[in-house]
Amino acid sequence: MKEGGKPVRWHLDLQAGIAKPEKPAEHLAHYSVPLKPMVGCLGVAPDLASAPPGTGDSGRWGGNMDFNEIVEGATVFLPVNVPGALLYVGDGHAAQGDGELTGNALETSMDVEFTVNVLPGKRLPSPRVESSSHLMAMGLGGSLDDAFREATANMADWLMNDYKLAASEVAQVLGSAAEYKVSEVADRNAGIVLKINKERLQSLTTAAQ
Repeated sequence: MKEGGKPVRWHLDLQAGIAKPEKPAEHLAHYSVPLKPMVGCLGVAPDLASAPPGTGDSGRWGGNMDFNEIVEGATVFLPVNVPGALLYVGDGHAAQGDGELTGNALETSMDVEFTVNVLPGKRLPSPRVESSSHLMAMGLGGSLDDAFREATANMADWLMNDYKLAASEVAQVLGSAAEYKVSEVADRNAGIVLKINKERLQSLTTAAQ
C-alpha cells in the first residue's frame, strides 16, 4: 500500500460521459468509469439537544450520507428538527462506488438545482430517498449490523404508514422484494439502504388513495 493516501486526479470527459485517471498507473491505462453526478452531503440541523455535527458526520438528520443514488431526479426526505430546518447541501461527486470505500469519490464542484417542500405531520425515523423506480429507506449506525436494522425498521415504518400494511404483511413484502445496498463505510457511521422496486407495490393502495 505504498501508493495509499496519495491524491488521484481524474479527467472528466463531459462529452463522452466518462472519467479517467489523469496519470494512470501501469495497469489502469485504459480504465474509465461512467459519470454519475451525485450529492454526497444533504442534511438538516439535528435536534436542539444535540451538539452541532461536523460536516463529515451523518445520522437521522442526513448529513454526509454519501449515497450514490442521490442523483438528478431523486427525492430525499429528511426530518425537520429545528425552526427553519437549516438545510445544507455539498460534497459533489462526479461518480462514486458503493460505500465510498476509500474515503474519496471523484470529488468535484457542481451546480445543483433543487426544490424544497414541507410535509406537515410526517415523522421519519431516518432519511428516505425516492426515485422513479424505487423506494429507498436508509439506516445509519455505528456498525453495518446497526445500519441494517435501522434501514429495515425505516422501510417497515414507511410501508405501515403509507400503505397501511400490518406487520405480517410487511414481512411478506420485505422477505420477497427487499434489496440492500451498502451506502457508506468511510465515516463514523456506516450506512445501509433497503430498496423496494415500485413495481412490487403497484397492486397496493397508499394511504393517500
